Amino acid sequence: MAQARVRRGLVLAVLALVGVGLAGCQTGADRGSAQAAEAVELPPLSELTPLEDPTAYQGPTTAVVGGPSIPPLAEAPEPELPATVVSKDSTGDTEVTVEDISRIVPLSLSGSVGELVYSFGLSDNIVGRDVSTNFPGSENIPVITKEGHSIDAEGVLALNPSVIVTDGSIGPTDVILQLRDAGIPVVTVGRAIDPETSYATAQQVADALGVGSVAPAIIETLGQAIADKEAEVRRLLPADESKRPRVAFLYVRGTAGIFYLFGKGSGADSLIRSIGAIDAAEEIGWVGEKPMTEEALVGMNPDIILVMTKGLESAGGVDGLLAAQPSIALTTAGKNKRIIDVDDAVLFAGGTRIPDVIDGLARAVYAPDSLK
Repeated sequence: MAQARVRRGLVLAVLALVGVGLAGCQTGADRGSAQAAEAVELPPLSELTPLEDPTAYQGPTTAVVGGPSIPPLAEAPEPELPATVVSKDSTGDTEVTVEDISRIVPLSLSGSVGELVYSFGLSDNIVGRDVSTNFPGSENIPVITKEGHSIDAEGVLALNPSVIVTDGSIGPTDVILQLRDAGIPVVTVGRAIDPETSYATAQQVADALGVGSVAPAIIETLGQAIADKEAEVRRLLPADESKRPRVAFLYVRGTAGIFYLFGKGSGADSLIRSIGAIDAAEEIGWVGEKPMTEEALVGMNPDIILVMTKGLESAGGVDGLLAAQPSIALTTAGKNKRIIDVDDAVLFAGGTRIPDVIDGLARAVYAPDSLK
């Protein structure tokens, strides 16, 4: 139990750092001026010409994530209320009864909770959002998080929410308790970082809103979309197994000198597997999110290093990253400057955006010239 608490503390600490980066994705985000998500049209993967050897490609690439490819429910379902659910609080399970979902505030660092509420056709009920929740029409919804990961309690109370749904990745905890003490039902659900956890979180969010019956169909649609996308990606893989790229995800905040390697169980591992690549961190037994060591990175010797866009910018771009961490230059990825950056706000979004992220990563890894 003690080890589990320590690991959860580390994960949330790293997520808090991620939140700082997410805040940077929007201009004036704390005032709710973020632009709405817009659908990005890309040619089908089947029309791309993949690299014969993706391990030998040279030069950086910015991944383009299309979609959203899974639309929300056409009509908002009729909730069955009151709904009594178990809130997975950090202090232990707590029963919470939700009687009204007319004014929802979804909260998560990745925006996955808000995205799920949107997918259930309930976006019109959202009265406040975190900086990472970004779907068509969301630009009109006030943002009530500061710097991407800190809840503005007064801002939330001013919205008079009827329910708050959070995955626990945004705090502080005492603010969450303060909101509950004010009489607002607060439901904590699991954090969605990969397909399996996204399915569980989707059901928990739906149950909390009294629309649990609609979740299985959406979960089935999501599962099939992920399977279909993975099948599409397999057609891009090199025929020679030895040319399957070895990929490492590096969390970077260059201005703060922060470099974390993400391994097994971090969510990055699931995405890397979904595109048919080899997780270089998992390959050497790297578990979770831990500070990068030069020995570990050089030992992994990845062909590709995956980073968040704002993280790469904070390091001064690819050249700045190589200068800040000379050990990166010793890897195959560093020598080839094979750095792929992905929009901070979608990389770990979870939920129904997973197929879109898989698609975007596959293009960047196997057909980078198609994005130029």
